[in-house]
Amino acid sequence: MNNSVGNTGRLLWAGFRALILLTVVCGVLYPLAVTGVAQAAFHGKANGSEIENADGKVVGSSLIGQTYLTKDGKPDLTWFQPRPSNGLGENSVNTQYKLILSGATNLAGDNPELVKQVKQARAAVIKDNSTATYKVRPASIPADAVTSSGSGLDPAISPEYADLQVHRVAERNHLSVAQVQKLVDGHKDGRILGFMGEPTVNVLELNIALQQLTTKS
Repeated sequence: MNNSVGNTGRLLWAGFRALILLTVVCGVLYPLAVTGVAQAAFHGKANGSEIENADGKVVGSSLIGQTYLTKDGKPDLTWFQPRPSNGLGENSVNTQYKLILSGATNLAGDNPELVKQVKQARAAVIKDNSTATYKVRPASIPADAVTSSGSGLDPAISPEYADLQVHRVAERNHLSVAQVQKLVDGHKDGRILGFMGEPTVNVLELNIALQQLTTKS
């Protein structure tokens, strides 16, 4: 009896010590070590890939898209616009590019609602980006200009869509086309390692550079 109680006590004490040790190692030391390495080696990514404007204020993340709207909720055409965000639609908790949850439309390619969305987006792209000296040709509109991404929060657009917006942005900001095109060219990112993915342009980073350019002009 006494031996049984003693053995049980020793086992409980050994288990308690193992619990304390593992809690300290796995719950305190390991997280601190990983956090320290991440902050030292990947500071930006560890903090959410935050982007600051010229004033040093955090204005967003390079991983999440944003809207650029006027006070009445229409696209602010002085800025480069992101791709459509039709994923989960809009309701009491979700609005485009301000989604608590992200997602795709899940509509088939021949779905009438998707076809309607694409046609409306194409018409808007032509209307918004055509200027007195530049007319958008329907054949030149890239797919990402009229369709949303799988997440609905894509922070980047294709170089083709960025190029398509150059004339409109130049006109709205009283800049030359050459100035804005140079800005876009400087923000084009190629494929990862030269072969993975597609070339992109981060819209937030491009618009911050545009803001700096207009401030200097």
